[in-house]
Amino acid sequence: MLVKTFGSAVYGVEALSITIEVNWMATNLGIVLVGLPDNAVKESLQRVESTIKSNGYMMPRTRVVVNLAPADIKKSGTAFDLPIAVGILAASEQLVNKRAIEKYMIMGELSLDGEVRPIKGALPIAIHARKEGFKGLIVPNANEREAGMVNNLDVYGVSHIKDVIDFFENEEEGLKPVVINTREEFLNSQSDYEIDFSEVKGQENIKRALEIAAAGGHNAILIGPPGAGKTMLAKRLPTILPPLTLQEALETTKIHSVAGKLPENSTLVSKRPFRSPHHTISDVALVGGGGNPQPGEISLAHNGVLFLDELPEFKRTVLEVMRQPMEERRVTISRAKIAIDFPASFMLVASMNPCPCGFYNHPEKECTCPPGAVQKYLNKISGPLLDRIDLHVEVTPVAFSELSSVKCHENSSIIRGRVIKARDIQAKRYKDHPGIYCNAQMSSKMLKEICVINTVGQNLLKTAMERLNLSARAYDRILKVSRTIADLSGSEDTKPEHLAEAIQYRSLDRESWAG
Repeated sequence: MLVKTFGSAVYGVEALSITIEVNWMATNLGIVLVGLPDNAVKESLQRVESTIKSNGYMMPRTRVVVNLAPADIKKSGTAFDLPIAVGILAASEQLVNKRAIEKYMIMGELSLDGEVRPIKGALPIAIHARKEGFKGLIVPNANEREAGMVNNLDVYGVSHIKDVIDFFENEEEGLKPVVINTREEFLNSQSDYEIDFSEVKGQENIKRALEIAAAGGHNAILIGPPGAGKTMLAKRLPTILPPLTLQEALETTKIHSVAGKLPENSTLVSKRPFRSPHHTISDVALVGGGGNPQPGEISLAHNGVLFLDELPEFKRTVLEVMRQPMEERRVTISRAKIAIDFPASFMLVASMNPCPCGFYNHPEKECTCPPGAVQKYLNKISGPLLDRIDLHVEVTPVAFSELSSVKCHENSSIIRGRVIKARDIQAKRYKDHPGIYCNAQMSSKMLKEICVINTVGQNLLKTAMERLNLSARAYDRILKVSRTIADLSGSEDTKPEHLAEAIQYRSLDRESWAG
């Protein structure tokens, strides 16, 4: 008897319906699985057979054909175990309520005794199930809260295959759909940070630079000696960024769900991601890819911060693959039969020592590097990559008097308030420009219209470019940063003082910087 159950496969961050067709014939023996399954799907037959026998049911003594349709799309992963097992039981008439089965999408990995284990991508699967008009979705208990965020869809969490069988045999009774107040949980956990800018002693100029970066969505690089506080400051940047909107949280959660990075029983990602990969990372791990394409670190940092500590220690090929995603804010993974887009709208924050020994330009310690070593160290980072970094910030060591001070410093919530006001100004400015949300995303054409400076400002900028030997590529960056500084001060015009502050954040563009 032919029976159909329904599951889903995730490609990129979107899901696709998969129909599991099970039929048995009175000729020959054994189970045949077709529809381009990978090795993990093929191995499901052994898990399914053990589950069925362990729970007192019989495997059909005839030939069973299991087809995963559409048959021309490769299926991967272990989440098809549960719908295949339910389909075999229904086709062999050991489960009689076949009409109810077709109303539900079923996903889950099985253990040998029938326990249902977690899957990846439960959120995009739930969104797709609602879109396709299914009455409900059956997933493992560990994924029920994640999938339960989707409204207008009954989501049932199960811990064992017996739960699923009893649910269908008892006319869809027994299991209760999970109920989650998504908005309330999301709002309650948005500002729950364990770290705060008030813990940083001194470094007021660096805090100011990071506030500007947060307000305009600018990329930044921190240059300074070991122990100056570069990593500590970078880790606190998410605490001053504007809170995630519900739409941004949904996008971010989908990516983490597909990558299997969500904790069990979690709901929406409520805080902006902060990803800090080690410098030994490969280019595929950074941008995404693999045989079954998965999101990389730049996509996991979507709507958040990607922090590259000790930037010159990263392989050059790894850094170069970021150039296009930084401009387009997405990355495309292309294969022979499929091309997948992963979103990658992130703020890049990097840190580096000024030289191999770490003490070039140190106010007290002397640099021991040989001649030319500083420039050679800096040359590990390509010009095109530095061109995409708006703020170059020199970090100096904190004096003992500041470290030992008991003075109360400004906390993250106060700084965040100023950042949100600046972002609100930018949201109104770019409301007629789809895809543009902050000053860092302005095109050259928009720059001429928005960042208009007077004659005094023009002369200041000209003098700075000539005296400090700034490169031509610094021009646009200075204008963008100065516009953000003006937004923070509530000014409608870009004034000379805003330009002056922006100019000081182009340290690495100075020809004299590395001696």
